[in-house]
Amino acid sequence: MLPHRRTPDFPHTNTIDSIFRSESNPAAATEPVMSVEHWMDLRCYPPTRPETVRAIEVLVRRSASAELRMTFRLDGDISRIRVSPPGVPRIATQLWRHTCFEAFIAVEGQPAYHEFNFAPSGEWAVYAFCGYRNGGPLANEMMRPQIAVRSTGSRLELDTLVRLDSLSAIHPNASLRIGLSAVIEASDGLSYWALRHPADKPDFHDADGFALLLEPPEPQG
Repeated sequence: MLPHRRTPDFPHTNTIDSIFRSESNPAAATEPVMSVEHWMDLRCYPPTRPETVRAIEVLVRRSASAELRMTFRLDGDISRIRVSPPGVPRIATQLWRHTCFEAFIAVEGQPAYHEFNFAPSGEWAVYAFCGYRNGGPLANEMMRPQIAVRSTGSRLELDTLVRLDSLSAIHPNASLRIGLSAVIEASDGLSYWALRHPADKPDFHDADGFALLLEPPEPQG
């Protein structure tokens, strides 16, 4: 809860290959990203990134069928990154103490938000907050995200799918603010990654870090 580039040897799906990637630019630090399908770089805190992780980027896809799909892509020396082995998908606690990818989802203009934790093991957690850090975990199997992991010696990818209609009846048709982040545990220590670090320390719950604005997609006719 705390809070570059592709290599040709990694397998991709046709969907991922067909999506464009937005290159980083200085304006991204101050302006929210507005997109339905978009590659984005996560920024490391502290700014001096560990040698084990070269980059983390995320692809976000929102569909008219209330699905939010995310692909987290980590490039680095995977042998030096502590990744939990695959297991039975289940609810777990304190996943953020180890290698974990995270998404924060809020309806635009509302203080309430949900936090999802996705572990490479397939373990997951969902938290609901009515305001800044004011809330707790949900033990609801109906909210279980789909998680799939692929790995080589130089890349780790985690795909996940969240059903927006499992959050509320409002979420599928609302403008959403999204925060994307990761905690990476490696042989050279912990590093914290996010779309935006608003403060002088990593705090993934800071709403100013929910830097991605997703408008509801047009219904497919």
